[in-house]
Parts: sequence; structure tokens; C-alpha cells
Amino acid sequence: MSADVTVDIDGGVAVLTLNRPAHLNAYTAEMGRLLSRAYRDCDGDDGVRAIVVTGAGAAFCVGADFSGNVSPFDAPADGGGFSASPIDPAAFELRKPVIAALNGHAIGIGLTIALQADIRVVADDAKYGVVQVRRGVIPDCMSHWTLAHLATLGVAAELLLTGRTFTGAEAVALGVANRALPAERVLDHAVETARDIAAHVAPMSAALCKRLLWDSAINGYTPRQVAALETRLHQRVMGTADAREGVSAFLDRRPPRFRSRLSADWTELPAP
Repeated sequence: MSADVTVDIDGGVAVLTLNRPAHLNAYTAEMGRLLSRAYRDCDGDDGVRAIVVTGAGAAFCVGADFSGNVSPFDAPADGGGFSASPIDPAAFELRKPVIAALNGHAIGIGLTIALQADIRVVADDAKYGVVQVRRGVIPDCMSHWTLAHLATLGVAAELLLTGRTFTGAEAVALGVANRALPAERVLDHAVETARDIAAHVAPMSAALCKRLLWDSAINGYTPRQVAALETRLHQRVMGTADAREGVSAFLDRRPPRFRSRLSADWTELPAP
């Protein structure tokens, strides 16, 4: 891909890197297009079992790029061509687990992109914030929904309405991130987690689990609706080659060799 987003696939793990380190990976429309394409490509590649998104250099992404002659917050000339959710598909819409390795500051859209991931690992002393209200616009990338579901409505209201910044350690305390580590350990930890998924988790099981998790939040399923879907999805995977292999590998104390292929075997979840 273009230098603005690099893709490295190894051992079932795709590492997508926002790669404008001289600009602290400030977000551009081209970066958004490339990240979207990388998401789609990885989701369709059976060789990719988990995805890590990170930033080159000292930051993850410090927000919109203001270095050009035109502000990214100017009214778009074409009117209808603008979207406040430019990453399409969102990370939670993919079938593969997505881990955001926020190796440094993540501000504005830099953080709201990461809020769409399944898991977030942050640098404990870096700065994070959904600061758009302090720039005269409003938060983006579905953050009014993601924040309220990752944390609480009260936490979302505070962070969205004040636009204040906070550390990685506070992000974990608020429920916005899963783990805070020294900056130099963030990417390694995220890749290690992704490699563990790639080596030990059945691709179809992960895809079904992830889709049910996020669909339950998106659609507001009741516990009994979730129970019904869990039953139907169990029936889909019970007795399959991967189910037999998972048990055999566990009993034999060896790594599993799962064979399911999302490109050939995937079907969408049924209605509850």
C-alpha cells in the first residue's frame, strides 16, 4: 500500500501501521481510504486471523491534519460527499479480531478510529481525547455509540462534552481501554495477543463470537434473544472438523490445526 498506511502480514497477524511519523500520523482522507481498503483486504484473506492497528514513531494519530492550505473542518465543496464515519467498514464490522495498539498520543479521530476496535492497548503516559467539541465540530466515527457501549453513558458524556484529554492509565480506569503499558511495550503486547488468537482460536468461532457480540450491542438484543442465537450458532459449529480438532488438540496438548475458511464457509447470523 501507499506509505501512509503500511501492511505487514506474518504468522496469521496483519499489522496495519498509520505511517506519517513526521506529522505524528495526523489523519488525512487518503489515510482513511487506505485503512478502509486494508480492513477489507484483511477480512477477505483467510491467511489473516487477527489484525493489529498501530502508528509509526512516537504517536498513534494526533487527529486531523491541519498542515495543508485547506482546513479539514471547512464545509465540503461537494456537500453530499462528506461522511463523519470515513473508515468503512468499521473495525467492529470485520469478522477478524482487531486490536488497536495505541503506542502514543491518540487525539480526535485518532482515538475515535481506535474506539471501533475490539481491544485497545494504550501507552500509560500518552495523551488521549475526543477533542472535537474544542475545535468547533463534533465527535466522529460513531463515537457517540462506541464510547457509551465501551464505558458508560456518564463516561461518554464527560469525555465527549468536555473534550478533555486523559492518560492511558485513566483510559483503562474509565473502561475506554483494556490495558495500559509503557509505550515501548504496547505494540509487542498487541502483536503477542494477536499471535495467540491466530495460533489457538478457530477462525469461524472468532467470527461468529465477534459478530454476535457487536450485533447484540448494535441491535439491543435481549438476553433471551442472545441465548437463542447462541444456541443456533452452537448448532452451526458443533460436530464440525474444527470442533473435533479443538478437542483433539486440547487432549493431545498440541497447537490446533483449524481448517475453516471464512471466504468459503461464512454465512451471516440469523435473526434472533
